[in-house]
Amino acid sequence: MGRRLRGTVVLTVGVSLYTAFIVWYFSLLDPEAFKQVAQSLPPAMLEAFGMQAIGSIGGFLGGQIYTFVWLLGLGIYFAYTAAGTIASDIENDRMDLLLSFPVSRSQLLLEKFASLLLPMTVLNIVVGGVTYGLVLAIGETIDPMHLALAHLLSIPYLLVCAAIGMVLSVLVDRAAIAERAAMGAIFVLWMVESAVGTAESVAWLRYISPTHYYQPTPILLTGTYELMDAGILLAGFLGLLIIAQVLFQRRDI
Repeated sequence: MGRRLRGTVVLTVGVSLYTAFIVWYFSLLDPEAFKQVAQSLPPAMLEAFGMQAIGSIGGFLGGQIYTFVWLLGLGIYFAYTAAGTIASDIENDRMDLLLSFPVSRSQLLLEKFASLLLPMTVLNIVVGGVTYGLVLAIGETIDPMHLALAHLLSIPYLLVCAAIGMVLSVLVDRAAIAERAAMGAIFVLWMVESAVGTAESVAWLRYISPTHYYQPTPILLTGTYELMDAGILLAGFLGLLIIAQVLFQRRDI
C-alpha cells in the first residue's frame, strides 16, 4: 500500500479535477436544451451512456462521470493494475526471490491484491466528498445518501474488475500481455452490456458483464438499486479470486 500511495494521490487529484470541470461545465449549460437533445437520442444510447436524465445534475454526473470514469475508466485501471502484480514479478525473475522467503503463494497473492484497496477506498471517499461540495457550490442539490450509495456500491464492481486482472496475471508470464488482456476484457464486457440491451435474442449475454449489476445513474437520481446485484458482484469477486489462487498454486514459476 505504501508503494501505491503516490499513484493513489495522483489518480485521486486527476479524477477530482475532472469532476470539478464537469460540474463547472454543467453550471454553464441550459438544462432544457439537454433534455431536448436526450429526447432525440435512441433509448439504447441513453441507457448505454447513462444519460436518461442528463438535464439534472444527478443525471449529468451519472452520464459524464460515473458511467465513463467509474464503470469504464476505473474498471480498466484496476483490472490493468491487478494484471501486472504477479505477471511482472514472474517476468522480471523476482517471484523466485519472493517465494524463497517464509511466505506462501496464497498469502503473497492476497496481500498484493489487498494493496489495491488503498486507491479504491481513497478514490471513493475523496471524490465523493469533492463532488458533493462542488454541486453545492454551483447552487445545485443532490441527495448525499444517493451519492454515498453510488460510491459504496461501486466497490464490489471495482473488486470484480481487479479480480479479472488478477486471474490474467497468474495465467501469463508477460505483464504487458496480461495488462492488455485485462483492459480489453473490461472494455468488451462494458460493450456487451451496452450493445445487447435491446436485442432480445442475445439479451442473456448481459448477465456475464459486471456492468449489468452496477447502474450508477438510477442510484444518483432516485436511490434505486438492487442489493442482490451487489451480492452477485461480491460472489463473482470471491469466485475469481479463488480461481486466481488455484491457478497460482498449480503453475510452475
